[in-house]
Amino acid sequence: MRASLIQIAVNEDESVNSRRERVSSLVRDQAGSADLVVLPELWTTGAFAYELFSAEAEPLEGPTFEVMAKAARDAGVWLHAGSIPERDPDGPLYNTALVFSPDGELAAAYRKIHRFGFDKGEAVLMSAGQELVTVRLPETVAGVTTCYDLRFPELYRGLVGRGAETLIVSAGWPERRRAHWTLLAQARAVENQAFVLACGTAGTHAGVPQAGHSVVVDPWGEVLGEAGAGEEVLRVEFDPARVGETRDQFPALKDRLLGLEPPRR
Repeated sequence: MRASLIQIAVNEDESVNSRRERVSSLVRDQAGSADLVVLPELWTTGAFAYELFSAEAEPLEGPTFEVMAKAARDAGVWLHAGSIPERDPDGPLYNTALVFSPDGELAAAYRKIHRFGFDKGEAVLMSAGQELVTVRLPETVAGVTTCYDLRFPELYRGLVGRGAETLIVSAGWPERRRAHWTLLAQARAVENQAFVLACGTAGTHAGVPQAGHSVVVDPWGEVLGEAGAGEEVLRVEFDPARVGETRDQFPALKDRLLGLEPPRR
Protein backbone atom coordinates (compact mmCIF):
# COMPACT_ATOMS: atom_id res chain seq x y z
CA MET A 1 0.00 0.00 0.00
CA ARG A 2 1.35 3.44 -0.92
CA ALA A 3 0.81 6.31 1.51
CA SER A 4 1.52 10.02 1.16
CA LEU A 5 1.60 12.08 4.36
CA ILE A 6 1.33 15.75 3.43
CA GLN A 7 3.05 17.79 6.13
CA ILE A 8 1.43 21.16 5.56
CA ALA A 9 2.97 24.41 6.73
CA VAL A 10 0.36 26.73 8.21
CA ASN A 11 1.29 30.30 7.29
CA GLU A 12 -0.71 32.90 9.18
CA ASP A 13 -0.49 35.25 6.18
CA GLU A 14 -2.32 32.73 3.99
CA SER A 15 -6.11 32.83 4.04
CA VAL A 16 -8.07 29.72 4.91
CA ASN A 17 -9.63 29.65 1.44
CA SER A 18 -6.21 29.91 -0.21
CA ARG A 19 -4.87 27.11 1.95
CA ARG A 20 -7.84 24.88 1.08
CA GLU A 21 -7.11 25.32 -2.61
CA ARG A 22 -3.37 24.79 -2.15
CA VAL A 23 -3.88 21.64 -0.12
CA SER A 24 -6.42 20.25 -2.58
CA SER A 25 -3.80 20.71 -5.30
CA LEU A 26 -1.24 18.82 -3.18
CA VAL A 27 -3.75 15.99 -2.77
CA ARG A 28 -4.43 15.83 -6.51
CA ASP A 29 -0.66 15.68 -7.10
CA GLN A 30 -0.66 12.27 -5.37
CA ALA A 31 -2.79 10.71 -8.12
CA GLY A 32 -1.11 7.58 -9.42
CA SER A 33 1.55 7.52 -6.68
CA ALA A 34 -0.56 6.93 -3.54
CA ASP A 35 -3.45 4.76 -2.43
CA LEU A 36 -3.89 6.66 0.85
CA VAL A 37 -3.22 10.34 1.55
CA VAL A 38 -3.10 11.74 5.10
CA LEU A 39 -3.31 15.41 6.14
CA PRO A 40 -2.59 16.92 9.57
CA GLU A 41 -4.87 18.22 12.32
CA LEU A 42 -6.68 21.56 12.02
CA TRP A 43 -4.64 22.65 9.01
CA THR A 44 -7.27 25.20 8.01
CA THR A 45 -6.68 27.29 11.14
CA GLY A 46 -3.59 25.94 12.91
CA ALA A 47 -3.94 23.72 15.96
CA PHE A 48 -2.95 26.48 18.40
CA ALA A 49 -4.88 29.34 16.77
CA TYR A 50 -7.61 29.09 19.38
CA GLU A 51 -9.16 32.44 18.53
CA LEU A 52 -9.95 31.16 15.02
CA PHE A 53 -11.77 27.99 16.07
CA SER A 54 -15.18 29.59 16.43
CA ALA A 55 -14.75 32.09 13.59
CA GLU A 56 -13.69 29.39 11.11
CA ALA A 57 -15.89 26.55 12.41
CA GLU A 58 -17.83 24.75 9.68
CA PRO A 59 -20.72 22.32 9.51
CA LEU A 60 -19.55 18.80 8.80
CA GLU A 61 -20.42 19.14 5.12
CA GLY A 62 -19.00 22.63 4.81
CA PRO A 63 -16.37 24.21 2.54
CA THR A 64 -13.48 21.98 3.60
CA PHE A 65 -15.64 18.87 3.22
CA GLU A 66 -16.59 19.87 -0.32
CA VAL A 67 -13.05 20.74 -1.42
CA MET A 68 -11.53 17.59 0.09
CA ALA A 69 -14.24 15.29 -1.29
CA LYS A 70 -13.50 16.63 -4.76
CA ALA A 71 -9.74 16.30 -4.24
CA ALA A 72 -10.11 12.64 -3.19
CA ARG A 73 -12.30 11.97 -6.22
CA ASP A 74 -9.98 13.79 -8.63
CA ALA A 75 -6.92 11.96 -7.30
CA GLY A 76 -8.67 8.60 -6.95
CA VAL A 77 -7.25 8.09 -3.44
CA TRP A 78 -8.44 7.31 0.04
CA LEU A 79 -8.06 10.63 1.83
CA HIS A 80 -7.75 11.22 5.54
CA ALA A 81 -8.38 14.95 5.22
CA GLY A 82 -6.99 15.87 8.62
CA SER A 83 -9.42 17.59 10.94
CA ILE A 84 -11.55 20.72 10.96
CA PRO A 85 -13.22 22.81 13.66
CA GLU A 86 -16.74 21.43 13.22
CA ARG A 87 -19.80 23.28 14.48
CA ASP A 88 -22.58 20.89 15.37
CA PRO A 89 -26.08 22.04 14.40
CA ASP A 90 -26.89 22.19 18.13
CA GLY A 91 -23.99 24.59 18.76
CA PRO A 92 -20.97 22.75 20.22
CA LEU A 93 -17.60 22.75 18.45
CA TYR A 94 -15.68 19.54 17.78
CA ASN A 95 -12.24 18.76 16.39
CA THR A 96 -13.44 16.44 13.64
CA ALA A 97 -11.41 14.27 11.27
CA LEU A 98 -12.81 13.36 7.85
CA VAL A 99 -11.99 10.31 5.72
CA PHE A 100 -13.08 10.12 2.08
CA SER A 101 -13.16 7.18 -0.32
CA PRO A 102 -11.68 7.45 -3.84
CA ASP A 103 -15.12 8.31 -5.22
CA GLY A 104 -15.34 11.32 -2.89
CA GLU A 105 -17.86 9.81 -0.47
CA LEU A 106 -17.47 10.34 3.27
CA ALA A 107 -16.22 7.03 4.67
CA ALA A 108 -15.77 8.11 8.31
CA ALA A 109 -15.87 11.10 10.63
CA TYR A 110 -14.12 11.09 14.01
CA ARG A 111 -14.66 13.67 16.72
CA LYS A 112 -11.46 13.91 18.78
CA ILE A 113 -11.90 12.32 22.19
CA HIS A 114 -8.90 13.72 24.09
CA ARG A 115 -8.76 17.52 23.89
CA PHE A 116 -5.50 19.30 24.62
CA GLY A 117 -5.03 22.37 26.80
CA PHE A 118 -5.92 21.29 30.34
CA ASP A 119 -7.91 24.36 31.47
CA LYS A 120 -7.61 26.44 28.30
CA GLY A 121 -7.59 26.28 24.51
CA GLU A 122 -9.09 23.26 22.83
CA ALA A 123 -9.98 21.66 26.17
CA VAL A 124 -12.49 24.39 26.95
CA LEU A 125 -13.45 25.58 23.47
CA MET A 126 -14.36 22.20 21.98
CA SER A 127 -16.52 19.31 23.10
CA ALA A 128 -15.19 15.77 23.40
CA GLY A 129 -16.10 13.05 20.96
CA GLN A 130 -17.49 9.78 22.31
CA GLU A 131 -17.02 7.19 19.57
CA LEU A 132 -14.01 5.15 18.46
CA VAL A 133 -13.82 5.12 14.68
CA THR A 134 -12.38 2.61 12.24
CA VAL A 135 -12.67 2.55 8.47
CA ARG A 136 -12.18 -0.45 6.22
CA LEU A 137 -9.78 0.24 3.36
CA PRO A 138 -9.22 -2.31 0.59
CA GLU A 139 -6.09 -3.78 2.22
CA THR A 140 -6.37 -2.85 5.89
CA VAL A 141 -8.64 -1.59 8.65
CA ALA A 142 -7.58 1.88 9.80
CA GLY A 143 -8.16 3.36 13.24
CA VAL A 144 -8.64 7.14 13.20
CA THR A 145 -7.07 9.28 15.95
CA THR A 146 -6.00 12.88 16.41
CA CYS A 147 -2.89 14.42 18.02
CA TYR A 148 -3.24 14.39 21.86
CA ASP A 149 -4.99 11.00 21.54
CA LEU A 150 -1.49 9.59 20.96
CA ARG A 151 -0.80 9.86 24.70
CA PHE A 152 -3.67 7.54 25.63
CA PRO A 153 -2.84 3.89 24.85
CA GLU A 154 -6.25 2.61 25.90
CA LEU A 155 -7.80 4.34 22.88
CA TYR A 156 -5.53 2.41 20.54
CA ARG A 157 -6.24 -0.86 22.35
CA GLY A 158 -9.90 -0.16 21.75
CA LEU A 159 -9.30 0.40 18.05
CA VAL A 160 -7.29 -2.81 17.78
CA GLY A 161 -10.15 -4.61 19.51
CA ARG A 162 -12.34 -3.33 16.68
CA GLY A 163 -10.04 -4.78 14.05
CA ALA A 164 -7.60 -1.91 13.39
CA GLU A 165 -4.31 -2.89 11.78
CA THR A 166 -3.19 0.57 10.69
CA LEU A 167 -3.38 3.48 13.14
CA ILE A 168 -3.60 6.97 11.65
CA VAL A 169 -2.64 10.01 13.72
CA SER A 170 -3.40 13.47 12.37
CA ALA A 171 -1.65 16.10 14.47
CA GLY A 172 -0.53 19.64 15.13
CA TRP A 173 2.28 18.64 17.52
CA PRO A 174 4.56 21.33 19.02
CA GLU A 175 8.29 21.28 18.31
CA ARG A 176 9.22 21.50 21.99
CA ARG A 177 7.79 18.00 22.56
CA ARG A 178 9.00 16.44 19.31
CA ALA A 179 10.87 13.65 21.13
CA HIS A 180 7.55 12.52 22.63
CA TRP A 181 5.96 12.48 19.17
CA THR A 182 8.38 9.94 17.72
CA LEU A 183 8.60 7.89 20.92
CA LEU A 184 4.82 7.60 21.29
CA ALA A 185 4.29 6.76 17.61
CA GLN A 186 6.75 3.89 17.96
CA ALA A 187 5.22 2.77 21.26
CA ARG A 188 1.70 2.63 19.80
CA ALA A 189 3.03 0.58 16.88
CA VAL A 190 4.92 -1.91 19.05
CA GLU A 191 2.30 -2.45 21.73
CA ASN A 192 -0.50 -2.91 19.18
CA GLN A 193 1.58 -4.69 16.53
CA ALA A 194 0.21 -2.30 13.93
CA PHE A 195 1.41 0.24 11.42
CA VAL A 196 1.30 3.85 12.62
CA LEU A 197 0.98 6.69 10.11
CA ALA A 198 1.47 9.95 12.00
CA CYS A 199 1.11 13.19 10.02
CA GLY A 200 1.94 16.52 11.64
CA THR A 201 2.22 20.13 10.55
CA ALA A 202 5.11 22.44 9.82
CA GLY A 203 5.35 26.17 10.36
CA THR A 204 4.21 28.14 13.40
CA HIS A 205 0.65 28.19 14.76
CA ALA A 206 -0.18 31.29 16.80
CA GLY A 207 3.44 31.60 17.88
CA VAL A 208 3.90 27.87 18.57
CA PRO A 209 6.57 26.22 16.35
CA GLN A 210 5.41 22.87 15.01
CA ALA A 211 7.37 19.63 15.20
CA GLY A 212 6.94 18.41 11.66
CA HIS A 213 8.73 15.03 11.41
CA SER A 214 5.72 13.06 10.21
CA VAL A 215 6.56 9.40 10.56
CA VAL A 216 5.50 5.92 9.45
CA VAL A 217 6.30 3.05 11.83
CA ASP A 218 5.93 -0.69 11.22
CA PRO A 219 4.52 -3.28 13.69
CA TRP A 220 8.00 -3.97 15.11
CA GLY A 221 8.60 -0.29 15.82
CA GLU A 222 10.92 0.29 12.89
CA VAL A 223 10.68 3.71 11.24
CA LEU A 224 9.91 3.24 7.54
CA GLY A 225 10.06 6.93 6.73
CA GLU A 226 10.31 10.28 8.48
CA ALA A 227 9.90 13.83 7.24
CA GLY A 228 11.98 16.81 8.22
CA ALA A 229 10.81 20.01 9.87
CA GLY A 230 9.45 21.89 6.86
CA GLU A 231 6.54 21.41 4.51
CA GLU A 232 6.97 18.23 2.48
CA VAL A 233 5.25 15.07 1.29
CA LEU A 234 6.43 11.87 2.99
CA ARG A 235 5.83 8.91 0.68
CA VAL A 236 6.09 5.40 2.11
CA GLU A 237 5.11 1.99 0.78
CA PHE A 238 4.07 -0.64 3.34
CA ASP A 239 2.59 -4.12 3.33
CA PRO A 240 -0.53 -4.44 5.53
CA ALA A 241 -0.11 -8.22 5.54
CA ARG A 242 2.85 -7.77 7.90
CA VAL A 243 0.44 -7.00 10.73
CA GLY A 244 -1.04 -10.49 10.70
CA GLU A 245 2.40 -12.03 10.22
CA THR A 246 3.79 -10.11 13.19
CA ARG A 247 0.87 -11.01 15.43
CA ASP A 248 1.29 -14.67 14.49
CA GLN A 249 5.07 -14.70 14.96
CA PHE A 250 4.96 -12.88 18.30
CA PRO A 251 1.40 -13.32 19.64
CA ALA A 252 1.68 -10.96 22.60
CA LEU A 253 -1.82 -9.57 22.12
CA LYS A 254 -3.25 -13.02 22.84
CA ASP A 255 -1.72 -12.93 26.32
CA ARG A 256 -3.66 -9.88 27.45
CA LEU A 257 -5.42 -10.38 30.77
CA LEU A 258 -6.90 -6.92 31.27
CA GLY A 259 -9.03 -4.62 29.15
CA LEU A 260 -10.75 -5.26 25.86
CA GLU A 261 -11.09 -8.38 23.77
CA PRO A 262 -8.15 -9.57 21.59
CA PRO A 263 -8.05 -8.17 18.05
CA ARG A 264 -10.43 -9.73 15.56
CA ARG A 265 -8.86 -11.75 12.74
